[in-house]
Amino acid sequence: MSFVESMRAKAKKAGKKLVLAEGTEPRTVKAARIITDEKIASEVFLVGNKDAIAKVAGEQGVNLNGISLIDPASSELKAEYANAFFEMRKHKGVTEEEAAKSMLDNLRWGAMMVKRNKVDSMVAGAENSTGKVLLAGFNIIGTLPGVKSASSCFVMDMPDKKWGKDGLMIFGDCATIPNPTAEQLAEIAIQSAESCRKFIDAEPIVALLSFSTKGSAKHENVDKVVKALELIKQLAPDLKVDGELQADAALVASVGQQKAPGSKVAGFANTLIFPDLQSGNIGYKLVQRFANAAAYGPFLQGFAQPISDLSRGCNVEEIVNTAAVTLAMAK
Repeated sequence: MSFVESMRAKAKKAGKKLVLAEGTEPRTVKAARIITDEKIASEVFLVGNKDAIAKVAGEQGVNLNGISLIDPASSELKAEYANAFFEMRKHKGVTEEEAAKSMLDNLRWGAMMVKRNKVDSMVAGAENSTGKVLLAGFNIIGTLPGVKSASSCFVMDMPDKKWGKDGLMIFGDCATIPNPTAEQLAEIAIQSAESCRKFIDAEPIVALLSFSTKGSAKHENVDKVVKALELIKQLAPDLKVDGELQADAALVASVGQQKAPGSKVAGFANTLIFPDLQSGNIGYKLVQRFANAAAYGPFLQGFAQPISDLSRGCNVEEIVNTAAVTLAMAK
């Protein structure tokens, strides 16, 4: 069973509810039909003006039967959600009037549905930037206890099954934090390890990547990785993690034994942590193209409840797959 098939099966078994916050986006409307028909979610909500959603559905040849439509401007939950947002943000100077206006935003509305357990997860990003999706998540859902920064990971599915667990590996962070501090890098590693357990059902073996292996080079960027490792060992002492490691030392056993003798990670990593967003984004795209690997994600991690971001260039299938993974994450 492939990664996608596994996630779809888990989502179907879980029977969770999903909100698609961009309810008038054509690909999203098509995805809602598939998710509903295949019972990937027990209920699917599209957020937006109901007439506008119906117009898009008609243009796309989509039947909306069995799909729930919710308009923030006319919903009976309008006052309740506005008051909830006001209570969350009044310490930041948000007024009741500003809160009411803010909750007319579809992304914030979808996030509030998750926060108040109306649904179990949210997917958005087909027409909104990652920054906007993240902001809605931060302002309303918040992060897990002890986590200051949410991040992201990709599941890489490679034809050559010798890598990771049967070809599946976790790459983080490739989409969210441009230049993480040592503290943020430690959080990325710990959350990516949890994603490894959830997504590929494997005990994480985490490599903190660098252009140096165990002091072979001296630079402030290497120092950041070394400090991150120290923090991880304090925060998650049982986690199998090592760094700093060059990519070949992390992945190839013979190289790992030569460059980092005695390491339990070098040569066997299934979870790669990149030192910054540039290297992470470049790295996953190189593997995707050169190795003909499937790249699933980015999946957001570290939020108190599951939400996922989409690429604005996504297709319908990618929305469905992301929804399945996000639903499978829901408790």
